[in-house]
Amino acid sequence: MRRTPSPRNIYFLGIAGAGMSALASLLKSEGVEVSGSDEDAFPPVTTYLETHGIEYRVGFDATQIPPEVDAAVVGSSAKLGLDHNPELAELKRRGTPLYSFAAYLGEHTAGRDVAVVAGSFGKSTVTALLAHLAREGGGDPGWFVGAAPLDLPSSGHAGADPTIYIEGDEYIVGGADRRSKFLLYEPRTLLLTSLVHDHMNVFPTMADYEAPFSELIGRLPADRLLVAAHGFEPIRRLTSGRNVVWYGADACPGYHAANIAVGEVTRFDLITPSGQSIPLETPMLGRHNIENIVGAAALLLETSAIDTAALARGVSGFRGLERRLDRKTQTSSVPVYEGFGSSYEKARSAIEAVRLHFPHRSLVVVFEPHTFSWRNRDALAWYDTVFDGVDRVVLLPPPVHGAGSHDQLNQTAILDRIRAAGIKVEPAPADSAGILAKAEAVVEADSVVLLLSSGPLAGLPQVLPARFDARFGAVEAASR
Repeated sequence: MRRTPSPRNIYFLGIAGAGMSALASLLKSEGVEVSGSDEDAFPPVTTYLETHGIEYRVGFDATQIPPEVDAAVVGSSAKLGLDHNPELAELKRRGTPLYSFAAYLGEHTAGRDVAVVAGSFGKSTVTALLAHLAREGGGDPGWFVGAAPLDLPSSGHAGADPTIYIEGDEYIVGGADRRSKFLLYEPRTLLLTSLVHDHMNVFPTMADYEAPFSELIGRLPADRLLVAAHGFEPIRRLTSGRNVVWYGADACPGYHAANIAVGEVTRFDLITPSGQSIPLETPMLGRHNIENIVGAAALLLETSAIDTAALARGVSGFRGLERRLDRKTQTSSVPVYEGFGSSYEKARSAIEAVRLHFPHRSLVVVFEPHTFSWRNRDALAWYDTVFDGVDRVVLLPPPVHGAGSHDQLNQTAILDRIRAAGIKVEPAPADSAGILAKAEAVVEADSVVLLLSSGPLAGLPQVLPARFDARFGAVEAASR
């Protein structure tokens, strides 16, 4: 049984966060009235909220909180938790029960067949793919994805089936609660996509980073399904002694891919542990997405949640997530993709994917060092190799929020390090007009552009595609 009450009205303080908006839509799918506010709100989350009819306001005003609120979910941003935040103060004055989104989600899904997808990268895509494939197989699962899926109706959904697929984030709940978010869930199935050092501001060493994953694995009952990517030594070490269903893009003792043919549509054979070969095709870019497909298929086939025909249909129709290598241009002969570059591994995966599919084009990366990790001097060595294979980089200045909490890098230091690695790099201001001018100055007719950040990129993803469609689409049409 779920332990949370059956609320009629939930207020979200910080609703524009990826996890917050996903939980809001999950509750809305159950008929709960949801609303909220935020200070920093930008697409795609704001577009998502508006599309799904979720009421939100920009700015904090205690007088605008609905008169009847059964509970409030408070985001993890520091400005939300300050006592002088007028909305938080009002909620406390009323005695409204307060939750983090992870705490509320964990309590709300207790008793369900929870499948947690965790890892340093790939977890959003795999979680969305699991839900998409299960629906293709005729099910109505629940899901919670901390991103915007292109082929699901929402990023959060309750579902009528017992199973709910939850993206499990290793980042901490907040300043007052240092537990990893995924430790607040109760998994009956666990899928581990990857394990490399990340979030150095809260996990200074690899041992620190591994510790919550070790605890998560230890909490999974020994008789429950554990699916894991074989290519990561820390995963193999932390799961030692457990029964594991392994998977990988390369041959491994489990599910894997074979006969990969990369193209606009990539084709490969999924090889099962019994030796069965299942032909699949995907429009998604990159070998990492082949591995994501193999992992999702492994879990669903092991639980008999899908047959091979539905698997093939579902994989071919799954386009991925917004900001995860989705194509932004429509007619431009210079394609523009957006990637989620919150860490070294995620940035490298995006760069390698674009290079794999466009080997003969000049690759231009517009990069914003948005996360603490990219702005931390301890991670300066990342810039030595992260742009390998890139022809030009347009570099935004790092944002300054939270700069006092770590050894913050400035734009000049990052520029110098990238140049020392032999990469051509251009500094850009933080405004979209300035970035656009820099990008257009270095882009040529044979280029492909990758927008790479976990932040707003000064609104560039909203203005650059249309500009390129007008400029390079017209050029392409005139040349015919």
